[in-house]
Amino acid sequence: MQRHFDAELANLKRRLLHMSALAETMIAEALEVLVNRREEFIPLVRQREEEVNALQRELDEACLEMIALHQPTAGDLRFILGVAKTNADLERLADQAVNILNKAERLLHQPPLQPFAILSEMADIARGMLKDSLHAFVNRDVAQARAVLQRDDELDARKSRITVELATYMTRDPSTVSRALDLVLVARNLERIGDHATNIAENTIFVVEGRDVRHHAEADTAPTG
Repeated sequence: MQRHFDAELANLKRRLLHMSALAETMIAEALEVLVNRREEFIPLVRQREEEVNALQRELDEACLEMIALHQPTAGDLRFILGVAKTNADLERLADQAVNILNKAERLLHQPPLQPFAILSEMADIARGMLKDSLHAFVNRDVAQARAVLQRDDELDARKSRITVELATYMTRDPSTVSRALDLVLVARNLERIGDHATNIAENTIFVVEGRDVRHHAEADTAPTG
């Protein structure tokens, strides 16, 4: 029975990692459409969204079934609950990639504005946070989870910077307002992706230590004893 339970846990981890890889790819492809006008990525992002949604349903069902059949306790129960929370964050995170794609499609045939470099930096940070948060979760690595929490400030700083730059564009040339606002919203989408990665990192701390560090992650410190 224990061997079967362990195999099911391993399967949960594999599916979570696959779901995370899909979401990470969606972010990269949506940015390719936005920055490099690679229209061929549009249907790929849409297809991956359907895969993510299907995986979310499968994982939710698997978590409920494992709780009902095995009645896990303590750390195992926290892990399964953490999988359910992480599953929801990954689905919402993928939705943010789709939101970026929608704006990229609107901007495809309009003259580009310049602050794409900051958006690319934000996307790289967000993708790194996502990848690291998932590895921290499946490996129950609290140190890596805390490192993810610290990187959220990098995204916030870049979002503030690009918002100021785009406001300058809009002030100088009112014809850029619509395009600039779309890019501000893309920056917000990327910030939200970082927020979801942060949630996953916080799930890791909950699973390993049984402590809820939501809403005050910046004050979280490792146990001293």
